This record gives sequence, structure tokens and C-alpha cells, in this order.
Amino acid sequence: MNIVVLIFGTFLLGALIGLIYLLTRFHRFRPIKALAGKSRFLSWIAALVPVLLLVLLCVYDMINGVIAVIHLFVFWIFCDIAGYFIRRHRGAKEIRRYYEGMAAILITVVYLGIGLYADFHVWETDYQLTAGKELGMDRLRIVQITDSHIGSTFGGEGFAKHMARIQETDPDVIVITGDYVDDGTEKEDMVRSCQALGDMKSTYGTFFVFGNHDKGYMNYRNFTAQELRRELEKNHVRILEDEAVLLNDSFYIIGRKDRSERYGRASMEELVSPLDPSRYMVVLDHQPHDFAAQAEAGVDLVLCGHTHGGQMFPVGILGEVSGANEKTYGLKTTGTTNYIVSSGISDWEIIFKTGTFSEFCVIDITRG
Repeated sequence: MNIVVLIFGTFLLGALIGLIYLLTRFHRFRPIKALAGKSRFLSWIAALVPVLLLVLLCVYDMINGVIAVIHLFVFWIFCDIAGYFIRRHRGAKEIRRYYEGMAAILITVVYLGIGLYADFHVWETDYQLTAGKELGMDRLRIVQITDSHIGSTFGGEGFAKHMARIQETDPDVIVITGDYVDDGTEKEDMVRSCQALGDMKSTYGTFFVFGNHDKGYMNYRNFTAQELRRELEKNHVRILEDEAVLLNDSFYIIGRKDRSERYGRASMEELVSPLDPSRYMVVLDHQPHDFAAQAEAGVDLVLCGHTHGGQMFPVGILGEVSGANEKTYGLKTTGTTNYIVSSGISDWEIIFKTGTFSEFCVIDITRG
């Protein structure tokens, strides 16, 4: 929790510095500069108006407001630096039109607009893998849904619409790899989403593992983890907590407790040792943070979420460098073990995805 407070405090400080910097920059626009000839006080009031609008945005939606301010601040600095060198090269001494400011605003609007679309629009991402073991069928199709955070970019009905689209992929197995609900999810949306999962048709059913948000952090939402569990089970969703199930007498689905669980979880060795190693093994593990142990255990495929694909550039890079996540997005192979980290079909709180996009994964596995 301390590191979360530190990160959040750093972002707030960055936004405050950004607002101060932007106040001095808005003052350079010609209409505001013109006011200085009549009244310097009026010119500063005029420059303060857009800054106050940004402050109101932060008050209305602190997280996304702060993100918008920081991006505008950073892009403005780069535009000012570029403008300085361009004007110096051209020998211009006076700033007649403040193109740097206009460019910074335009770049920020376009950049975050694309991020908004990438977050709210859900793509299908396909993977083709080969297995060194018998699967009991010509092709095994697994559909992975992760990090829906119901109530963030869509509610229960929105989730149901996504499920109707996913149903068209004709899955053999449907897996949910955590953060299905969020801390602010409404009970009505949770119930409707579970009903949508219950309506899904697949050869072997739907399997679920908990993420770090599913059981709630501060108990302020209007349903409990037990109520979520009951709704899932009522709709024929199989919850796996450090346990494995053998399907078609050919492959295992192994579901792990999330690494945030207070009372810990079983190791990969403990989970795999009772199983038949000649069977194909699929591990559902919300956080991508145990790759070495999973490879050593000899599992064939690990499906993760949690990272949101990095969500906002360059968070994904920083996450891997710091060791918070072993991979942020996509496919990785170590020996005979494949890892897929999905960006998820939604997000937590932040309404932008830059450098990534929302998705569900369709994974086709054939005998190699």
C-alpha cells in the first residue's frame, strides 16, 4: 500500500507542477498577451481560466484529470523545446503566434482520444500454438477473458454484448483470468454479468480464477465476495483456487489463487506433482509473476492478465524493469512453456489505453 501512496503522490505532484507551468504558457497566446497591454492583471486572469478548467476536471475525475494534465504538460515541454530550436535556426527573435502551445493541445487531444477509443473498443486477438502432447482432438480452442472490471467501461449489459460476440468464436473452453469485477462494481451489474457467462455455450465449460480486485479491498461495494462466488456457481462457472480439473481425459485446466491472497497459495510444484505429465496443462494465473517456477513445473500454457497491457505508456516498460511483472503483454515462450499476457477487455479507473488496446484472446492449439 505504501508504494501505491508514493506513486499516487508523485502523480499529484507532477500534475501540480504541470498546472503551474501551463499557467505561464497560456499567458503566451496572442489574445491573452494583448490584454497585458491594457491590464496585466486581466491577462493573468485570462490565462488562469483554462488552468481552472483543468483543476475542475481533476476534481470531477481525479485519476483521469491528473493523467490529462500530465500528458498536456509533457507534450507542451517537448513542443516548447522543439519550437525553441526551430526559431533559433530561423533566426526569429519574437514570438508572433504561439504555435508550440497550439501543437501541444492538439497532440494531447489526438493522443488521448486514440487512447480513449483503444480502451472502449474491444478487439479479438488470435494465437496459434502447437502442442507436443495429444489433445484428444484436432484443435483445442480456448477463449480468454480477463480484467473486465465490470462498471469501468461497461456495465452488465455491455458485458453481455461482448459475450454474445465472443460466443461467435465457437470456443471449446472459456477462461476468466481475474479482475472480473472491481471495487466499485454495482451488484446489479455483477449479477447480470454472471448471467451472461451462464448463457455462454462451449464444449467443456467456463473456468474462473480470482484476481486482486475480485474479492474487494475496502468492502465498500454493495455485494460480498461470497455473493460473487454464489452468482458464478449458480451460472455454471467453475471457480478454481489452487486446483486442477482434467477435461476430455486429455488436458488439464489448473487455476491458481492470486498472489495477493492473504493466506498464500500452493506452489506450481505442489499443484502439478499429482498430475499426469503426459497431459497438456493450461494454467490460469492472474498476475504474470511466476514464470520460472511454471516452466520448471513443465506446464504447457500459462494465461495471465493484470497488466492491462501496460495501460499507459511507459508504465508497461517500467513494470518489467522494476520486476513488478515478468511480461506486460503478448506471447512469450520458455522451453516448452508458452505464456500469454492479455491486456484485458477493460481497465481499472483509467479510461485511456496508449500503446495497447482492449481485447479478448482466441487461442487455437493443435498437435505439433
